[in-house]
Amino acid sequence: MGKAEEVRAALTTDGAAAPWRRVSDALLAALVAPRCAACDHLLDEPTRGAVCADCWRAVRVFTPPLCPRCGVPLPPRRGEGGCPACPKPGIAVDEARAVGPYDGTLRLIIHAFKYGGRRSLAAPLASLLRRQAGDLLARTDLLVPVPLHWSRHHTRGFNQAADLAVHLGEPVAHALRRTVRTATQVTLPSARRHANVRAAFALRSQRWRAAGDRRDLLAGASVTLVDDVCTTGATLQACGQVLKQAGARRIGALTLAKVWT
Repeated sequence: MGKAEEVRAALTTDGAAAPWRRVSDALLAALVAPRCAACDHLLDEPTRGAVCADCWRAVRVFTPPLCPRCGVPLPPRRGEGGCPACPKPGIAVDEARAVGPYDGTLRLIIHAFKYGGRRSLAAPLASLLRRQAGDLLARTDLLVPVPLHWSRHHTRGFNQAADLAVHLGEPVAHALRRTVRTATQVTLPSARRHANVRAAFALRSQRWRAAGDRRDLLAGASVTLVDDVCTTGATLQACGQVLKQAGARRIGALTLAKVWT
């Protein structure tokens, strides 16, 4: 079984269904007729979540060989020329991983999670991210979710990055705040994305931790940012710069998807 099949199988199977689950699935299917949040087909097993097994199996994941720095697939026989997708040296984020490209079924599931309010998808999506990026998580001291502006958080009701982070199994610190309500990155041309988020993030007040100065916890730490989608990486770089200025030793980044072709 290849890496992609292993990841998908782990999300869609957990042994034989218990009798109570089969009965519950039958009742829910008959009385409520819930539909898959991704493909909109009727769910055969609604107790297993808001997305059907076929859609989880259809998720396209990045498979080796992967660039050890940015996490995207390397072209065949790349040799020593390096990864063409890596940003220029001197950036704040040292290492990044993503589950797969921002298209197809993965994009539909992310949209259901982020815009459709399907917060129950945070756990299975985080499980997929853990399996794809376990090496980076093993080098992580602290997870920092990319924050929403307070007005957008109020409108949406939650921060999808924070929901993902709490299911990844490492300590989480809400160490950043967004100081400017920026335009959504995916709506902007590539050339404007870095300017859009420049100076848009700052350290939060020390209320985000129990006691002591916020810089003490970050100093010398290996910090990994968590977000849903990476487009050009401008948002992650802007967050990483703030964290490095606060003393973080290394910055990683985990996203569910990456805009990539």
